[in-house]
Amino acid sequence: IQSSGGLSDSEIEKMVKDAELYAQKDQERKQLIDARNDADSIIYSSEKSLKEYKDKLPQDIVDQIQSAVADLNKVLAFEDLMEIKQKTSALQAASMKIGEVLQKQGGSSSGSASGEQAAEAEYEDVGNEKK
Repeated sequence: IQSSGGLSDSEIEKMVKDAELYAQKDQERKQLIDARNDADSIIYSSEKSLKEYKDKLPQDIVDQIQSAVADLNKVLAFEDLMEIKQKTSALQAASMKIGEVLQKQGGSSSGSASGEQAAEAEYEDVGNEKK
């Protein structure tokens, strides 16, 4: 009795070539999915930060972020990897301005917090010397 399901060398070679072709397509698809996930994540965090700090931000920065979110949402409808990455980077850059503005606004209060920490450190040193 002989197996009738054996594959010829040409069939095996064809299957290997098909696997290589599909591996490349699978990799491209994975990159697209990862880019879309990154885009969704930055949209969510940008909208959340914008909602939380909108009253502390200049209107031009709010408008820039909202525009970048809208642009990214538009390109997510298509499967253009490079366009998605470009718009994601643009939104990340616009969102960083939130932190920059808040840091500038809070710069004076962080100096007093450092002074308080130094006082606590001195207090702990005095307490350690008594023991």
